[in-house]
Amino acid sequence: MYGVCGCCGALRPRYKRLVDNIFPEDPEHGLVKNNMEKLTFYALSAPEKLDRIGAYLSERLIRDVGRHRYGYVCIAMEALDQLLMACHCQSINLFVESFLKMVAKLLESEKPNLQILGTNSFVKFANIEEDTPSYHRSYDFFVSRFSEMCHSSHDDLEIRINIRISGIKGLQGVVRKTVNDELQANIWDPQHMDKIPASPYLKRDRRRKEKESPAELAERCLRELLGRAAYGNIKNAIKPVLIHLDNHSLWEPKMFAILCFKIIMYSIQPQHSHLVIQQLLGHLDANSKSAATVRAGIVEVLSEAAVIAATGSVGQTVLEVFNTLLRQLRLSIDYMLTGTYDSTIAGGTKTIKEHEERMFQEAVIKTTGSFASTLPTYQRSEVMLFIMRQTHLLSFLPLPVGQGVSMGFQCSNMLTALPSSFLDRLLSAALMEDAEIRLFVLQILISFIDRHGNKHKFQTLSIINDISILKLKVDKCSRQDSVFMKKHSQQLYRHIYMTCKEDSNVYSHFEALYCMLALISIELANEEVVVDLVRLVLAVQELAQINEDNLPLYNRCALYALCAAYLNLISKLTTVPAFCQHIHEVIERRQKEAHFLLPEEVYAERPRLSTNLDRLVPEVLFRQSKISEVLGGSGYNSDRLSTPYIPQLTDEDRLSKRKSIGETISLQVEVESRNSPEKEERAPAEEITYETLKKAIVDSVAVEEQERERRRQVVEKFQKAPFEEIAAHCGARATLLQNKLNQIFEITIRPPPSPSGTITAAYGQPQNHSIPVYEMKFPDLCVY
Repeated sequence: MYGVCGCCGALRPRYKRLVDNIFPEDPEHGLVKNNMEKLTFYALSAPEKLDRIGAYLSERLIRDVGRHRYGYVCIAMEALDQLLMACHCQSINLFVESFLKMVAKLLESEKPNLQILGTNSFVKFANIEEDTPSYHRSYDFFVSRFSEMCHSSHDDLEIRINIRISGIKGLQGVVRKTVNDELQANIWDPQHMDKIPASPYLKRDRRRKEKESPAELAERCLRELLGRAAYGNIKNAIKPVLIHLDNHSLWEPKMFAILCFKIIMYSIQPQHSHLVIQQLLGHLDANSKSAATVRAGIVEVLSEAAVIAATGSVGQTVLEVFNTLLRQLRLSIDYMLTGTYDSTIAGGTKTIKEHEERMFQEAVIKTTGSFASTLPTYQRSEVMLFIMRQTHLLSFLPLPVGQGVSMGFQCSNMLTALPSSFLDRLLSAALMEDAEIRLFVLQILISFIDRHGNKHKFQTLSIINDISILKLKVDKCSRQDSVFMKKHSQQLYRHIYMTCKEDSNVYSHFEALYCMLALISIELANEEVVVDLVRLVLAVQELAQINEDNLPLYNRCALYALCAAYLNLISKLTTVPAFCQHIHEVIERRQKEAHFLLPEEVYAERPRLSTNLDRLVPEVLFRQSKISEVLGGSGYNSDRLSTPYIPQLTDEDRLSKRKSIGETISLQVEVESRNSPEKEERAPAEEITYETLKKAIVDSVAVEEQERERRRQVVEKFQKAPFEEIAAHCGARATLLQNKLNQIFEITIRPPPSPSGTITAAYGQPQNHSIPVYEMKFPDLCVY
């Protein structure tokens, strides 16, 4: 009987005998190395037998798994690994099919050790670069199984962590094996991507110092996956992450969500950054009816992503970003006004929490500033102009939030940062009746002018004795700054003066005015600008003294104190001894006799005011003649200093006296319509009689006399008035004409912006109904 068996064994195929010989009698002895070398040499010499070797090994492994002979299972997998590493022939595809069949068998087992064994073999296989492509191989099962292992809930903590680590390694292997294989491009399909990116986001059971943790391995796996993502695959890779954060309520703590998207933004190719931003914006819109904490978390993630995206490409998402953020801001304000919103999660109507909505609004403003800081200088003014059109929203927001809008707007060239189109609208908004919007505009101007971080040093209105303690950062006024001031200085001065006349100003306004005057003196001043600023402040002092506008007592004292604080500062900056002496003498006299004219008394928590402002002695006032004398002796233009500053009231100023920017167009169109040819044509014809002819002759003589007098005044004005005032007057008229033309074009091209409180359609977009061009009525002179 023994001889018969031996004879039958000798008749078995050689590859089976070589495979049988690698298994020892006792599995604890491990793989028989000498016989394994023979098997490997045979496989390399006869590669056509490789698929049969794999099939036979698979047969033995499946049988050993069923008989729970796990020692032989490990030996079989070790042999498979060595054969894979050694053989790279064209027929390896069939051998790989057998190998993957054995790995799948191990992964299906309930034994954690077998699962880990199969995963380790798969990872080794994934690192092998195959010479021939695979046309029919599928990894669908492995993606599903490895994803399940990533979420293992085994009772034993150590085993659970090991299974999770194996699952992550397996997914990493699938990505490496398929991402660069054109025949396996389906790895980016949603059915796979819905499992792969979300699986590495594991809650950290604990930190293991000596061994690798799932969280650290998951981060490396995710970075590798996203680093290989092409343009068309970004969306499928990011969408599962958003869903995972939604399903596990991970937006509210927000730190984990921010960490995830930092990994994403640093891993993808920089030119694809805007795709991630777009998906976050769409997700924010989709959650517009979610809790404020969820929306705030998404916005915070947007803010962090914007900073990273600055190194790449924001692309065409610039306008989309600000549209989405302001739309969400408008919805939040609507929620605060109504007190409720329709919840998509809780179902039905939910009462809002005001402090949460405030937190969301602050996050929106912060994110707006983050995006703005990533833009080039020439685009920032356009962004601010876009935000200014939405300033009716800011009346519902606290002032610190409004200040946040202008954060990040620093520039080196004022001509580029503040072009005429933007500056005109900005200064026009500075004359609104809404005090908060006026303050908001001043803060924007301050942020643009402050290029060396000095504005926080002027937050307190006081008399500075030693200017060195401020540690100001000052550079010489550049040529571009000088050109900017020659072009726009009179416009700035006029609006500062007009803002001082507003009776609704509070301490914040005077503080902002002082800061703005100080920053102009530091950032943009030459000798001519210093002279003009001194003239302007002296005119403000006269404004408080004469009080033609019937300002409240506090405002008059505040203006006196503002002048004292600024003249003290400018005297320290100019370092003209006689000028400093005069300012010091007036301040000392006020300290003795008129303390209510000093900033320390007026801007205190409980201001100390006086009703005797109409009986002030000349010694407590800064005298223009004295200042002209002392500064003229030091080389400044004394003739200009002795000329009082008189702002020219323009049509722009009168039209700007409104409650909101939305009223600009309607008001100006109303003014124009009164003088339109169509209006004149509708007037009834007057009957001509002898008396009317006689009256016309007499009136014509009077009109001619008035016209001659007007011409004489114009000639006199052009002969005696300062050149800057003449240029400002002409420039204002040209600006007004340009603004009217721009507004006519805006009305023709698109409907006017809707005011606050407009009923919004889906996603918060206001429904505007524009009049078709063919229904518009144009003056006869405009019709060809």
